Amino acid sequence: MELARNGLGAPLVVLAMLAMIVVPLAPPVLDALFSFNIALSLVVLLAVVYVQRPLDFTIFPIVLLTTTMLRLALNVASTRVILLNGQNGHDAAGKVIAAFGEFVIGGNYTVGIVVFAILTIINFVVITKGAGRISEVTARFILDAMPGKQMAIDADLNAGLLTREEAKARREEVREEADFYGAMDGASKFIRGDAIAGILILAINLVGGLAVGVLQHGMPVADAAATYTLLSIGDGLVAQLPALLVSTAVAMLVTRASRAQDMGGAVVGQVFGQHKALAIAAGILGVVGLVPGMPNVAFLTLAAILGFCAWKLWQRDARAPAAADPAGDGAPTPAAASSAEPDWDELRPVDPLGLEVGYRLIPLVDKGQGGELMARIKAVRRKLTQEIGFLVPPVHIRDNLELQANQYRVLVHGVPVATAEIHPDRELALDPGGALGQIDGIKGKDPAFGLDAVWIQPHQRAQAEALGYTVVDPATVVATHLSHLVREHAPELLGHEEVQQLLATLAKSAPKLVEDLTPKTLPLSVVVRVLQNLLTERVPVRQLRKIVEALVEHGAHTQDPAVLTAAVRNALGRFIVQEIAGMSPELPVFTLAPPLERVLQDSVQGNGAALEPGLAERLQQSLADCAQRQEARGEPAVVLVPAPVRAALARLVRHSVPSLAVLAYTEVPEDKRLKLVGTIS
Repeated sequence: MELARNGLGAPLVVLAMLAMIVVPLAPPVLDALFSFNIALSLVVLLAVVYVQRPLDFTIFPIVLLTTTMLRLALNVASTRVILLNGQNGHDAAGKVIAAFGEFVIGGNYTVGIVVFAILTIINFVVITKGAGRISEVTARFILDAMPGKQMAIDADLNAGLLTREEAKARREEVREEADFYGAMDGASKFIRGDAIAGILILAINLVGGLAVGVLQHGMPVADAAATYTLLSIGDGLVAQLPALLVSTAVAMLVTRASRAQDMGGAVVGQVFGQHKALAIAAGILGVVGLVPGMPNVAFLTLAAILGFCAWKLWQRDARAPAAADPAGDGAPTPAAASSAEPDWDELRPVDPLGLEVGYRLIPLVDKGQGGELMARIKAVRRKLTQEIGFLVPPVHIRDNLELQANQYRVLVHGVPVATAEIHPDRELALDPGGALGQIDGIKGKDPAFGLDAVWIQPHQRAQAEALGYTVVDPATVVATHLSHLVREHAPELLGHEEVQQLLATLAKSAPKLVEDLTPKTLPLSVVVRVLQNLLTERVPVRQLRKIVEALVEHGAHTQDPAVLTAAVRNALGRFIVQEIAGMSPELPVFTLAPPLERVLQDSVQGNGAALEPGLAERLQQSLADCAQRQEARGEPAVVLVPAPVRAALARLVRHSVPSLAVLAYTEVPEDKRLKLVGTIS
């Protein structure tokens, strides 16, 4: 590996192959090199099997040339050893050649010649010729299509469908594709030449060995023919096996599609994925197996296996279409959609909140099968609407066959925000931290908060609760996860339409207030932005009247959403503190050390003292430690800072320390007692 990193690996390999041609090698060294050649060919073949796309193996032409040169160099080295030491017997050229001469062909050189001829014909006539033709045609088509692909990329770039970086990457991929298939067209000639060289080398070895044995060593013609022919055949077979493996790898690579796909999965899905084909094949084999004189057991056994596979595939295919849309969105069937002309009604809006489930989770959302998830989601929507302050949109539920059977996915405005896996036939046992022991089941995580959990059988519920676990059913797990995600993405779910509805509801009780707000004082877009800022900082908007009053008061002076958000927070100070500390008479707080406070103020005011990354990281860690200490005490974690730096510090810790509340001095009510817990420096 060190040589490869230093750029010395490739020159040393080339020099080693040249040395094998010139320098005589001992039989043990030949054995090691022949074994390495076979292993290398296997690795190349398996690399082609598992590569996703042909372009992921762009180095393959060079690998092909290297393996071909290695085989030819080994042929030269083994020929030298056979001609020099062949009179000593079958082990003269090493154990590998002797094994192929004795074990593979049974020591019969006539059988060896036939086997070698068959392997050569398979490699030369079938695999190599076909792979070369495919490479040639593919390279020609790729080169002919290159101008059209380049023009398509330029058109997409001009239309704004691609960025400059994406267009550059696409052009590079087109160029690499042309270079790769052009190189493969030439590299396939290596394999063809290697097959011809194998035939010629075998013939030369036979003639040369016979001449050396009879003329130089005085061996009888029959003995010389038997000895040198067996060694030459063994040498030829040792070279032909890796050549056949590499030729197969070439053919497999050039016949692969350009798109990324797993070869094993594609073969299983496309060849053995049709239950009709398997059923007909099973029927034919069964009929043949009943014919007298045929190998009945073999044919009938294979027919039974194929019939069972066809039945399982038929069950799977029948179950997939039966998965109806639980949300009842009224989507047209493919047959109806294909028979009608497309219109604008087919361009359906994206659902604000969506839930996609695998086919094994459909019973959870189907009321006809006793599913409780729909009722739980309605309860979650009602509770969140009351807590957050606006109507949470309906959750559109549909099945998705692309998901795994036990998976579900939550989408916000069509974008997946979370994916999790549950077991609908089990219950989730959560360890709140004081469990008294272990319980058998499937290890997992709570999707909402990431706690360690175990999926247990329903009859284990009493045992788990006795050990201190909290046990919930799958519908509750999904509903809790959904509730958590809605709270996190509440700013994205509150749009212009929702704010308009909120103001319309408030206008029923305070029409003059709403009339003064929009559009007289502020445009609706600014009001929406302020409410989204509040939700981002986990402040509910259910105190809408006080929010609107603050906006009317300060909207005459500024329309900056950040400044208006700070003014609204000041007006909601008592409400915010109560949300954090409840009815407790004291509010435990941390404060910033004066030097740190000055650094933050300078950073916010833009006086050249920007908060450097190292300081920001240490500050986040200090705040996280404070929050953990407060959590261990069972008290809220609050940092009290000057108003100008509150928003910046809140953004800094919003995701890293979500349990920490950042308050400005002006947001704390005057009658609230403060308890200083510590100072952050």
